[in-house]
Amino acid sequence: MTIYNLYLFDRDGQLLHYAEWTRNKQSGMTREEEAKLMYGMIFSIKSFVTKVSPVDLREGYLTYTTNKYRLNLYETPSRLKFILNTDVHAQGIKELLHQIYTQVYVEYIVCNPLCQLSKPIESELYAAKLDEVVKQSPAYASRPA
Repeated sequence: MTIYNLYLFDRDGQLLHYAEWTRNKQSGMTREEEAKLMYGMIFSIKSFVTKVSPVDLREGYLTYTTNKYRLNLYETPSRLKFILNTDVHAQGIKELLHQIYTQVYVEYIVCNPLCQLSKPIESELYAAKLDEVVKQSPAYASRPA
């Protein structure tokens, strides 16, 4: 199993953080263009699924699977959006995203008086802890060599 990359958006669609672990193909566009495209796709998919779903989607977790990858969306009550792209066989991603939110974002950004919540994250400590949590997850650890 493989974890490719993570996007973190605020409630207004601003990219707060981007991290990459295993990404073999680049998009050929700037990070800002790619982020806008990703947010627009998430907005559209979420809107469509909310309208046609036979069940209530208040859980805050949504996946979109293709034959090559799975896009995992975890939305917090404050409407932060954590988007993690993985291979289709990755397991435990909902729990991993919740862990990233509670143990990394809340602890190293929300509780840090030097970090502004509406600005892109520049904390090296946050980036290091995020990398550590992802690399310790079973989804990352069981990736092919």
